[in-house]
Amino acid sequence: MQDLDPGRITADWLSRFGAALGARDAARLGALFRPDGHWRDIIGLRWTIATTSGREAVAPALLQAALGAGLRDLAIDPDRCPPRLVERAGEPCIEAILMFRTAAGQGAGLLRIQCADAAEDPPQAWTLLTALQSIAGHDEATIRDAREEPAFERDFEGPNWLDRRRESARYADRDPAALVVGGGHAGVTAAAALGALGVEALVVDRMARIGDNWRLRYRGLKLHNQVHSNHFPYLPFPKTWPHYIPKDKIANWIEFYVEAMEIDFWTRTSFEGASWDAAGGCWNARLRLADGSERVMRPRHVVMATSVSGTPHIPEIPTLDRFAGQVVHSSGFRDGAAWRGKPVLVFGTGTSAHDIAQDLHGNGAQVTMVQRSPTLIVNVEPSAQLYDGVYYGRGPTLEDRDLINTSFPVPVMKRAHRLLTDKAREYDAPLLSALERVGFRLDFGEDGTGWPLKYRTRGGGYYFNVGCSDLVASGAIGLAQYQDIEEFTPAGPRMKDGRVLEAGLVVLATGYKGQDHLVGTLFGPEVAARVGKVWGFDAAQELRNMWMRTPQPGLWFTGGSFAQCRMYSKYLAMQVKATELGLVQA
Repeated sequence: MQDLDPGRITADWLSRFGAALGARDAARLGALFRPDGHWRDIIGLRWTIATTSGREAVAPALLQAALGAGLRDLAIDPDRCPPRLVERAGEPCIEAILMFRTAAGQGAGLLRIQCADAAEDPPQAWTLLTALQSIAGHDEATIRDAREEPAFERDFEGPNWLDRRRESARYADRDPAALVVGGGHAGVTAAAALGALGVEALVVDRMARIGDNWRLRYRGLKLHNQVHSNHFPYLPFPKTWPHYIPKDKIANWIEFYVEAMEIDFWTRTSFEGASWDAAGGCWNARLRLADGSERVMRPRHVVMATSVSGTPHIPEIPTLDRFAGQVVHSSGFRDGAAWRGKPVLVFGTGTSAHDIAQDLHGNGAQVTMVQRSPTLIVNVEPSAQLYDGVYYGRGPTLEDRDLINTSFPVPVMKRAHRLLTDKAREYDAPLLSALERVGFRLDFGEDGTGWPLKYRTRGGGYYFNVGCSDLVASGAIGLAQYQDIEEFTPAGPRMKDGRVLEAGLVVLATGYKGQDHLVGTLFGPEVAARVGKVWGFDAAQELRNMWMRTPQPGLWFTGGSFAQCRMYSKYLAMQVKATELGLVQA
């Protein structure tokens, strides 16, 4: 492996690729990929996000897209991490960051050749990523320069920057091009990316204060993955920040980010729905303002940023209505201090359930968790962090790491995650055995692929252990199985063995409904049917309708982790900009 020359092998592959493309020869192009090779395109050659797998499918699709997009100047990028030897999904390989041009603009690519294939004639690619980075003539630097203000104002009595900023944010005489619904990390990062491309975007949120969607969550909440992967675009977190960020720190950062990035943001504003005006190419969007009045706006784009899990899921629990105590969904739980010395049941065994149970236990409550389905448990350190390995250690810039992260097709990702999950299970074996001894039902993800793919398919079903699993395993927090409940009584559930689990509070940590749940409510059944599912993988091995054009013109979705929102907000923004420029239909 050490005898390989990554730069030379990459250059050889690129030379052959250029010759095959110039000859318009799909067979020659196909010979440059492994039989199980993959091509992932993030609006680089097509205005969508899609993965094509298998040499026989990749070759004709890539050739057609490359010719249609005017792909040229594909080369090693001299200004980014140079070609190098790495290990991905357990395989030693060459990884090279590329650059290219198309009729639309400047792109970045990532080529990956397994070392065993590097000696082939020709070398065969394992994966290829093509991703648009900027639209020609409409890149962020050009737009920033175009709106640069004079060095000083001659009329000191005229409106200054703050006056103009406040007046612009009122939208008194116009409507924004894009209306972003939801002011959490997904909404503000989308708005920042849109603003950087000169697309006027207004964020609306029901909360009273920017950041409240994090600030008002339960007291003990922290992010369970480390700071390295969670930076916001344009403004990374300070180097002094802790590894695991508390929710109030996140809330305050969002508030700061909105001000620093000059994001137009209306608090206490509810988005009550919209209808599509096909003739006008815009939405009739209804907003309920802070003073109770209604405002109808006509944005050309609505970006739904209400989170992957925005609407509380309240399951149908037979006979729960007989319970005389208090019932609250986890979204409404704030603090366990009021329940000191009192019995509480927490329904669910995902992240929120464990955090709330630990909060209650720490405040002296008598807590029992009720498990409804098997759950993946992984210690927060080191096991949970294994999957974010691309962000650890010295080496590439955050921009390069993000490109690497987006370059993995789902099949390769699954292969890598199975290996990482096996390693995590070895690390966590004592804890997992202890949990099984008290009757906790464990899960390790689809085909043993761990928590990241559970998140991408269902948005939950796992817990990063920060202490609560140890409490469950030791019996300090009780455990009951939902299937063992016979019925509810006023005092609590009666189990099939006759016991009654008395409780004064039931917390339903039962998750949230996906974004598609809101589509029918806010846009009508026809739009919901047209759009279909949101989140979870589609036939193109991508998250359904996320960060890409949807079947409904002018409707976009963003959400997910901090890293996903950072990486994909710019791709969403470029697609919106492209529709504004007429380069592509909405």
